[in-house]
Amino acid sequence: MSVGYAGILAARTGADWVEEACEQWRVLLVDHANCEKKAASSALALMFAYPEDTALARALSRLAREELRHFEQVASLMQRLGVSHERLQPGRYASGLRAALRAHEPQRKLDLLLSNALIEARSCERFELLAPRLPEPIAGFYGSLARSEARHFELYLRLASGLEHSAAGSWRVRLRELADLEAGLITRPDEALRFHSGPLLRVAALPA
Repeated sequence: MSVGYAGILAARTGADWVEEACEQWRVLLVDHANCEKKAASSALALMFAYPEDTALARALSRLAREELRHFEQVASLMQRLGVSHERLQPGRYASGLRAALRAHEPQRKLDLLLSNALIEARSCERFELLAPRLPEPIAGFYGSLARSEARHFELYLRLASGLEHSAAGSWRVRLRELADLEAGLITRPDEALRFHSGPLLRVAALPA
């Protein structure tokens, strides 16, 4: 299966978010490091949840190792650029997606795979948007990560498509439903910049 992120995302990232991310690139790097750890954790969680699925376990074991390698690369880049690790308040993006996942099997397994595909696809899109706008060495690094994220979301889609006969309903229909939800999460304004946030909330100035 080969599909670009535009084929599964229901909305594009707006120019406002890109501008804000370029201005706050230090915060972006800190949250990016967190995202890589979360991506590895999500892959491992799926392996533990479905140990009987050996094909899934092999594929996600490789993916988890790659995500942790990306974390190490981000951490090295932060050190090189003098950016300190700090604890950031999580955004609403991941929790918003999780809240929509169905609780019973086999629907839950399908939803987990599709939501991970959407997260990876959004990451791919944003790396592509940021790479031409940020200075080196971030630009080259983000350009290479865009290619990795493309492989990751296509992997999750392949795993999801293999469940079509065991999961109720079509995976493509469910993907569209979750994509619409994901689009709402990244287009709605947020109070703080995160890698998967919406544009920053603008507070109107009070009249003098």
